[in-house]
Parts: sequence; C-alpha cells; structure tokens
Amino acid sequence: MEQYDLTKVHQANLAILKEVDRICRKYRIKYLLDAGTLLGAVRHKGFIPWDDDADLAFTRPNYEAFLKVVKRELPENMELLEPKDLRNGKGFYDFTARIIYKNSRTHDDTKEMEYYEGKLNHLWVDLFTIDELPERKTAANMTLLLHTIIYGLSMGHRYKLDFKKYSLTNKICVGILALIGKLIPMKVLRKLQYMVAVKDRKGKSRLRYYSNYQPDYLYVTLQKEWCEETVDLEFEGTMLMAPKGWHEVLSWIYGDYTKLPPEDKRIPTHSSTQIRIFE
Repeated sequence: MEQYDLTKVHQANLAILKEVDRICRKYRIKYLLDAGTLLGAVRHKGFIPWDDDADLAFTRPNYEAFLKVVKRELPENMELLEPKDLRNGKGFYDFTARIIYKNSRTHDDTKEMEYYEGKLNHLWVDLFTIDELPERKTAANMTLLLHTIIYGLSMGHRYKLDFKKYSLTNKICVGILALIGKLIPMKVLRKLQYMVAVKDRKGKSRLRYYSNYQPDYLYVTLQKEWCEETVDLEFEGTMLMAPKGWHEVLSWIYGDYTKLPPEDKRIPTHSSTQIRIFE
C-alpha cells in the first residue's frame, strides 16, 4: 500500500485546532471534535494516520458566539471563510464555514479554483452547526427535506455539477433544482437555509442534527445530552473539547468505531502530492 507522509498537514490542522481551542476557552465557548477528528481522538489519541482534514462542530448558540469573536482573534496565517465570502456572496460550494490555513495549497490552479477566487485552495478545518430537530417524525422529515431542496437549488451556483455520483433519478432531481436555483440569488438561498435551521429552536426537542452538512449526512441524529456538554480528550499531546456523549455519537455514525477499515481504504481524502505547506 502507498505510504503517505501527512506530518506537515497534521501540524497545520493541529495549529488551527489549538487556536480554536484557545479562543473558545478564552470566551467560554463550547466546541466539539467531530467526525473523523473525534474518532481519531478516541482511537488514536490524535489524527487518524491517513486523515488529511479536521472537523469541529458547535451547537447553534456556541457557533454564533464564536463567529462574533473569531475574526479578531485569529493569527495572520489563518482566516475564517464563510459561505457568503465566495464570489461576493454569489457563488456556492456548500453551507459550511471553515478556518483556513493560508500558508497552504491543496490543488493545482484549476478552473474551479479560479472560480472560487483561490479561497478554497487551502487546508481547512470545517465548522459544523448542530441545531434542534423536531421530535415528531413528520416535522423532522420536512425539515430535512427542505434542507435537501435548498441545497439542490444552491447547486445552480456551483462551478460545475458532477453527476457521476448520482443515480439516474437523483441526476434528474439535482439537474432540475439547479436550473431553478440559478434564478434565485444565493443571498436568498442562504437566508432560507438559515431560517430552516433555526425555525424549530424552541428548546423542547431532545433531538439534534447537523444543519450545514451536505444532504447525504442529514440522516445523523443526535440526542441533546450527547452534545450539549463537553469533556476534554487527549489529541496529539494536548487536550481538546469533545462531546460528552462521544461514545454514542461515534457509535451512531460508525457502528463499531474501534475497528480499523481495510488497508485499501486507509487513504487521504485529498491527494497528498497536491498538498503544499509554506513556512
């Protein structure tokens, strides 16, 4: 199996994680290690050896508190990139905010990178938001359906649609939604996405979901008690915040998360030959 040296990539991502941790502890904001980064903390006490990105999540109140302070706190080699920052608010990649490591490049200079003005051509740490999901199945399904539709409409503002990963039915649905979405300004679609995410924030439901993930991850449903409180977990020699119910979260997402994937699946998300770190 090909070996990947991700040492510098991990160092850059760890630098971002430490900065987020510093900022959040300074302002008493709670964040959560998430997805593969949480799995790495539990299973490897750091990065998964073949993982080349990092993920954090915030419950909505903590996320909004973080956005108020992060720009003035970040060092010069890092920057907050919000969805509204792409092409003066007219472009779409997804609804996820990121902390980018400016002294890095992850792609060659392609037409897609030019379309996004080079802002996506960096290593980054994703910032996901956790919102309240209605307990009634009908209302929950409607919330997730609306997110999916809004995402499909927004795809009309992407650089290019990649239909290879879709079934025939989904190709038709995505194509139609994207065509309609071209007629709707991204500013309006972002507002709609936000309204759907926060409309049920009444504090009565025990259910939570990741509202700014891609649609294929909307099925992940968390219990309130899993993610409202945090614990510290060791991560690459430092202590970072994780959901108190990390075992339940990981079990829901991965099943038996202690089991390693087959060797041929232990590969970076991005090509390691393209990632460049500048001092």
